Amino acid sequence: MTFGNFMLFLVKLLAGIGVFLVGVHLLTNNIEQLATGKIKSLFGKTANRRLLNVGIGTVATALIQSSSVTTVLIVGFVNVGIINLLQATAMIMGANIGTTITAQIAALSALPVTTYIQLSVFIGIMMSMTCKSDNLKKTGSILAGLGLIFIGLSLMSDTMKTNRDAVQGIFEVVTNPFLLFGLGVFLTAIVQSSSAVTSIIIAMSVAGLTIGTGGNEVLYIILGTNIGSCGTAVMSSLTAGTNARRAGLIHLLFNTVGAAIFLVLLLCWPGFMASTFQKWFPTAATQIAMFHTFFNVTCTLLFLPFCKVFVKVSELLIPEKKAEPVQTFLDERMLTSASLAVSQLEKELVLLSDTAMDAFRMSYKSFKTKDKALIAPTQSLIEQAGNTSQSIINYLIRLAPQSKLLYERNISDLHNNVGDVMRIAEIADNFTKYTQRAIDKNLQFSSHVQTEIDGMVSRIEDLYALTKQIILEKDASLLPQIDEAENDVDAYRKKLIDGHVARLNAGECKPESIGVFINLVSNLERLGDHLTYIAYTAKA
Repeated sequence: MTFGNFMLFLVKLLAGIGVFLVGVHLLTNNIEQLATGKIKSLFGKTANRRLLNVGIGTVATALIQSSSVTTVLIVGFVNVGIINLLQATAMIMGANIGTTITAQIAALSALPVTTYIQLSVFIGIMMSMTCKSDNLKKTGSILAGLGLIFIGLSLMSDTMKTNRDAVQGIFEVVTNPFLLFGLGVFLTAIVQSSSAVTSIIIAMSVAGLTIGTGGNEVLYIILGTNIGSCGTAVMSSLTAGTNARRAGLIHLLFNTVGAAIFLVLLLCWPGFMASTFQKWFPTAATQIAMFHTFFNVTCTLLFLPFCKVFVKVSELLIPEKKAEPVQTFLDERMLTSASLAVSQLEKELVLLSDTAMDAFRMSYKSFKTKDKALIAPTQSLIEQAGNTSQSIINYLIRLAPQSKLLYERNISDLHNNVGDVMRIAEIADNFTKYTQRAIDKNLQFSSHVQTEIDGMVSRIEDLYALTKQIILEKDASLLPQIDEAENDVDAYRKKLIDGHVARLNAGECKPESIGVFINLVSNLERLGDHLTYIAYTAKA
């Protein structure tokens, strides 16, 4: 092969790889956007049943078409405490099974029907250009991605087939198992997808190329790809909490131990490929894809009973930090899915609301008992709420460019809800000022009036409990109860102010108390209004 021919071969090969990766990207991104609701529902069914968690990991990865994405999400869920390490271990095992679907699709390139599948690029692009429905546009992009995968595979196979004699001479001399194993790890770490590397190897097999003698050699690369695929999750977990780092380590341990066992098996049984998959399946492409699936299913069956052992080893290797900061629901890993990110933001909104309401409760207690010592802790809670709200806003800003039209309203509503919650924190701040003024001017309210204010605060607590339930459960049937509670708060305000004016006219109250009293009661009504706004925007 001349230098010119070699450069032409390299350009065509890289072009084929590029088309293939673009297809995988289109397929993965659009399936993930269409399936986020199902994924969210799947992860919501987590339990301590290991087989169920394996199934969740398998189905989620089959939908997303990327074990790296699924594992990163699992690490994120562990990081925020939604699932524990035992559940995550089983899910990671399932994710390894789900990722073999891509290789099975690639193996279809050995069949003549793939020429017709390539037509889906045209159909998909036309759907994306002409359809008005966002879901139909995404479906079109999925079809286009699927077609591009087969076009890329075909381009790679044809390029290698044209130069088969020259290329075969390079690959047949590579027989060292450890070199091939390391090559699989290295290539997958760069591409960040074991499915992509496996699919490229399948394209080589379709072109008639063999690695080494055509026996076990190709399997060593496949084993290496499974370890290389751990890189994304491990890197993702480095900046996370202790349990998230443990989850990343468990992923690495699971794949490394499994690969080591199979590596020993293949070294001890040189004729493994010839005695098994080459007898069972007619084409080399199918043989490679089936081994990839066989390896991950076998490792899962072997290691599933030992999930607790993996968890224990990870805990020994990564000990608990003594003063680890409290984790929130905001995790960068969730930004890959708008649906999951919005769900996490809603949970974080509840945390923010709890902090703001705690500040209000403390400020009200300070006012009621004339205790200045509670003002400083109230201000600390208000500051904490401010920091949390800024974190939410920053997260929303990062999410917005990655979200689609479907989630733009959710993001806008969350921005508004954060503003409403911070108005509650401001009301708590106002109460600290009323406390200071009441102490300075020795203002007193009768026990009857205090009982009425307590009743108003009690209805606000009812309103807040209902609002939290709506945020988390999206139960619009609670809105009539929200309206009833808000009407009661409004009625309390009118009753309290009318009574106060009557007492002033009768000379029963100090004139200087009117400013504090009316502002206090009006702030309570405003607090109820803000909770009602949040409930109505969070209902869907």
